[in-house]
Amino acid sequence: MKVSVDLCVVPLGAGVSLGEYIAACERVLKEAGLAHELHPYGTNVEGDWDEVFAAVRRCHEVVHDMGAPRIFTTLKVGTRTDREQSMKDKVDSVRQHLGEA
Repeated sequence: MKVSVDLCVVPLGAGVSLGEYIAACERVLKEAGLAHELHPYGTNVEGDWDEVFAAVRRCHEVVHDMGAPRIFTTLKVGTRTDREQSMKDKVDSVRQHLGEA
């Protein structure tokens, strides 16, 4: 099953600047070959359910290995079975309704 998620991984006890941890997760997503887009408060990811959730787990493993004793993660998960729809398709649809397409 295909899935789209909005992933936000927040290391706790790792200091104030978290960019290096977020970059590590971005590398995990890239290495997994998943379509993803970083935004200011997380990352949108799309792909096969098992591959996406394996990458989320790997993000946790990598961030813990970097020294973060705790991690708080939020996920928004969306699936659909009536047709395939990418992140780009969703954004394009809204832009079309705005008259920008």
